[in-house]
Amino acid sequence: MLFIAEIGLNHNGSEGLMYELIKQARQAGADIAKFQLGWRCQTGEINCMDAGLIGKLKRWCDYFEIELMFSIISEEALSMIKPFNLKRYKIASRTIQDNIDLARRIIDEGKETFVSLGMWNSVSPPFLKTDTIKYLYCKAKYPSEPIDFYDFPKEFGKTAYEGFSDHSIGIEMALLAVARGAKIIEKHFTLDKSDTVIRDHALSATPEEFRLLVNLGRDLGKKVAMGI
Repeated sequence: MLFIAEIGLNHNGSEGLMYELIKQARQAGADIAKFQLGWRCQTGEINCMDAGLIGKLKRWCDYFEIELMFSIISEEALSMIKPFNLKRYKIASRTIQDNIDLARRIIDEGKETFVSLGMWNSVSPPFLKTDTIKYLYCKAKYPSEPIDFYDFPKEFGKTAYEGFSDHSIGIEMALLAVARGAKIIEKHFTLDKSDTVIRDHALSATPEEFRLLVNLGRDLGKKVAMGI
C-alpha cells in the first residue's frame, strides 16, 4: 500500500516550507511526497520552479528516504522533469480534461503513472488499462463533501480504480477506501490548516492526522488482505 502526501502548493512558494513538509511527510509515514509542476508556475507565482529547485527537492527527498513525485501539468513541465528520471508520474484530473494529448505523452514515457479521474465523465476510463496505469477515484471539488461520493467504488481493484485521491475534510473517506480495497491513498498535506494562502490547506491532513491515517490504513489493509 502506498500513501502519498500531496504537498501540492501548500509550500506557499517557500523553499524552507518545502523542506519541512518533506521532512514531516516522511515522519508521518508517507511513502511519496508529491508536488505539482507546471501549474501557477510563471515568474513571481507561488509555484515557480526551475531545474535547480527540483534538484533540491530530489536531494531532500533522498536524504529523508521518501520518494519524490510530481503532477505533470504542462509540456514544459514534462521536458523539465525527464532528466531527473523519477520513478513515477501523476496525471491530475485537470490534465485529463484540458490536455489529454499531454496525458498520453506522459503515459508513453513508460513509467508507472497515477491518473486521477475527478473530471472524467465517461463510464470507460480514458486509456486502455496497462500495468503502468493506476487509476485513482477522485472528486475535483475542494473540499469534497459526503454527498459528492454517491458513486464511491464498492470494491477498489475490481473496477477501474486502484486508489483514491482524497479532497475531503478528515481521514474517514480515505480509510473507507482502504476498507474497500484501495492500494493507493493520496491526501493533501499541510503543517497549518488555518493557513489561508491557498484553499488546499483547510482540506489537508496535518502530520498528526496523516500519521493516524497511515497507521490505521496499513493495519486495516492487512485485515482486508486476510479477508477479515
